[in-house]
Amino acid sequence: MASDVDTAPLVGRAELVQTVRSALLGDVAQGQTAAVFLTGESGVGKTRLLGEIGARLCDQGALVLTGSCLDIGDASPLHPLLQALRRFDADLSAAQARTSSAVRGLLQMFADETGGPDGAGALLERVSRGLHLIAEGRPLVLILDDLQWVDRSTRQLLLYLLAGLGDLQLSVLAAVRAESLQGAHPLRRVLTELRRLRTVRVLDLSPLDRAGTEQLAAAVVGRTLAPDAAEQVWQRSGGNPFVIEELARDLRDGRDGLSETLREIFLDRVDALPQHAHAVVHAVAAGVEPVQHWLLAEVLRLPEDELIDAARAAVAHRLLVGADDGYRLRHRLVAEVLSHELLPAERSGLHRRYAEALTAAPGELHQARLAYHWRLAGEPARALPAAVAAAQEAERLQGYAEAHRHWTAALHLAGDSGSVEVDRIELLGNAAEAAHHCGEHARALALLEELAALRGGEPSCALHIRRARYLAAAGRSALAEEEYERALEAADCSPRDRAAAAARLAELLLHLGRYADAGARAREALALAENAEGSATEVVLASSALGFSDAFLEDPDAGLAVMRDALDTAERAGQPEDVACAYLHLAELLTGPLNILEEGVVVARRGAERVAELGLGRTWGTRLLAIAINGLFRVGQWAEAEKVVAVALRHRPSGADAVELLLARCRLSVGYGDIEAAGRDLDAVATLLAGGGARHVIPLLTLRSGLAMWEGRHDVARLAVQRGLTESRSDDVMILSALVWHGLRAEAEAHASRAVAVDPTAVRRLRDVADRMARKSAGAARPVRSVVEGFLALCAAEVSRLDGSDPELWATSAAEWDRRNHPYPAAYSRLRQAEALLARRSRVATAGKLLREAYRVAQGLGAVPLTSEIRELAGRARVPLAERDADGARPVASAEPVDDELAALTAREREVLALVAEGLTNKEIGQRLFISERTIGVHVSHIFDKLQVRTRVQASAIMLRNSRG
Repeated sequence: MASDVDTAPLVGRAELVQTVRSALLGDVAQGQTAAVFLTGESGVGKTRLLGEIGARLCDQGALVLTGSCLDIGDASPLHPLLQALRRFDADLSAAQARTSSAVRGLLQMFADETGGPDGAGALLERVSRGLHLIAEGRPLVLILDDLQWVDRSTRQLLLYLLAGLGDLQLSVLAAVRAESLQGAHPLRRVLTELRRLRTVRVLDLSPLDRAGTEQLAAAVVGRTLAPDAAEQVWQRSGGNPFVIEELARDLRDGRDGLSETLREIFLDRVDALPQHAHAVVHAVAAGVEPVQHWLLAEVLRLPEDELIDAARAAVAHRLLVGADDGYRLRHRLVAEVLSHELLPAERSGLHRRYAEALTAAPGELHQARLAYHWRLAGEPARALPAAVAAAQEAERLQGYAEAHRHWTAALHLAGDSGSVEVDRIELLGNAAEAAHHCGEHARALALLEELAALRGGEPSCALHIRRARYLAAAGRSALAEEEYERALEAADCSPRDRAAAAARLAELLLHLGRYADAGARAREALALAENAEGSATEVVLASSALGFSDAFLEDPDAGLAVMRDALDTAERAGQPEDVACAYLHLAELLTGPLNILEEGVVVARRGAERVAELGLGRTWGTRLLAIAINGLFRVGQWAEAEKVVAVALRHRPSGADAVELLLARCRLSVGYGDIEAAGRDLDAVATLLAGGGARHVIPLLTLRSGLAMWEGRHDVARLAVQRGLTESRSDDVMILSALVWHGLRAEAEAHASRAVAVDPTAVRRLRDVADRMARKSAGAARPVRSVVEGFLALCAAEVSRLDGSDPELWATSAAEWDRRNHPYPAAYSRLRQAEALLARRSRVATAGKLLREAYRVAQGLGAVPLTSEIRELAGRARVPLAERDADGARPVASAEPVDDELAALTAREREVLALVAEGLTNKEIGQRLFISERTIGVHVSHIFDKLQVRTRVQASAIMLRNSRG
């Protein structure tokens, strides 16, 4: 039922509307995302702005989906999206059958969702794919009202969509009640993280000023207000548009004598309603919006004609808004005012009638609403099964935060239900596991302790293992280790439980960097697993720990053999996640400790194909492809790495899987000098991590340092490294050595630029850490020592830059990285060696040769910042970067055939040039190749430099000339 009352004009918001429209559509490229979050006090006009902006975006050709969050605190997962889809489907015409089919298919997917091995990530991916089908190439705008009540699943969906991992042009516009974001409200953290993204804006919607207040009031009244009346409206409203409108209508309609408070205004408006309309407003205030017409009829039990008349009166008095999906209070402040106006018996009676009506209704029960109403009706025994059903429904959709709230509510209801027979131990177990899955680790541990006390006696082996899992997830590693030890000593520990405890303990020790202890526990787990049926998972976990332990310590070959055996075991057992885990650790071992990069890349790519066959491509497959990308980056095959990035992005990963991929892509962007893309990926990683261990945090900070140095912000680079050294307790000498090199390089760059003072304390600390790494790596396997020695060579050479760079140290570094087949650090070392020689004015010819070799490698990689620095040094020293003949008269021709002018281009550059020759823009090429427009610009610039042309026409001519025949 639509509202038939007058609509006040939108006052004082024209500039804001234009800003939001531009942010959501005008400045958003294909495949990119954007978001605007409007915050402000109740009544400031957020909902009105959403409607106004949504209408204008529709006029611009965007597909707009509009939904609202529920205010009951335990809403069903993804409720606002489901509501938006249902509204959109209801508005589609018969000629839009294809779109309607896509919408109903997505709605059916929610109804059929049963959970799977990919968990919540798979659900989010399917949602994204469904939205892509519905959009049909149009920009998609998701508008969400009352985001302060958003459920956790919808928060996760927003983070996933705004990470910008696909080709869906998505914009989000949401309104948030500012006064609700107090204390530990979960949305505060989400907004804080999202603010880091360049395409996300959080705008505070302020009250109207004095002039805007008078303009709005005059528009409602229909004439300019007298000075005294205008002053009264301004003083009483504080510029709040909703209150301005209410006060102005009172003036227009001749209603006098209202109190000074908004509460009294609302109460007066409600008291002025006819009797049945009064009941309608109270009923809607007690319900969960939107309150459907049929449900309101069941609750009030009025004849249809009388109900319609009553509802129409409430709408006409500006207290309710009627829409196709039900009734809402025009402003939620009405519910807050009315909540104290009913007697307790009246309130509980309303909720009882709601619950009875929902129970009797045919079709699917809304369990969350049912539990809410039975609880407030004072019927815990009837609310309990609804709360349990709501929790199970949330778990089915991987909404563990919502499930945790429902299980917690069920526990409270079980305590209040009196004679109802409930298995409290089962409820506690379910609540603890849901809390663990949704990251509420302290709550999970507290529930587990209550469960243990309820059982009485000595804790069981399974309970020790469970407690250890929760402690490890909470970062309390020492206590987790003790719990695993207790599990192994427990008398009731079955062979499989014992194997599981030993295997998980080995994995914990591995993450702590205690490789010898991890190996010992892994061997114990493998021995125990031999006598335990169905322990393939434990074998894979233990083998992974054992393989890494042996590889890091004394016997890389033995570690590799164990990992290959783990893969064979997983394949024989046939468990998809075991196969994926084995492939992952084998690829990590080859590309990490063993530094057998080429084989590691092959294993990673083969593993990605295999796990895709097993239905785990989106999660484990993405992580395997990220390993392949990192390996290709190290061996200098950057163009091929970009192709793998494009393949992985099609999986639309989320969570830790997205973090792995984004970090891998960021390494390429930093190398290419695509500062904007690298910064965007690092911001997305920081958003998705929301914490995290050394495995992700140290690479993140290392990349931030490298990016800051290319930007000339050496103090920022220093802070990133210091944070990594301070916050990380990792003993992984390989990732730490890279971080320390970046720290010393930042100090050397600061010294060279003279823009930032060198920090002697930081230098001393970094040198101490480098010395400690050297001692620690001495006991590691030879491949590990080899990689660490390469970084230590860089560290020693960087230190020399602080007091006259030593060319011999740089020569040693270049040789170390040549031996490991890592072209990028080798080229960097040659640049610094040439710089040191030129500073000493000695061996200029040698310096020229070194610069030309570094230039050749940097150009082949597409490393624009490194290439630019080489050019700058060569220009200052007047060193030609092209090879010359014996007389030094002109550049020597390439060894390639004369007519092959494209020989200097990489495979990716040739691919880009071919599309340039087709007449495509950088944006269109980026969409075709699944990489950013900015990165395409870097490639085109590099192509122009190599071909020595200045325009796209000239480059296209060379491409076409070399394509003939």
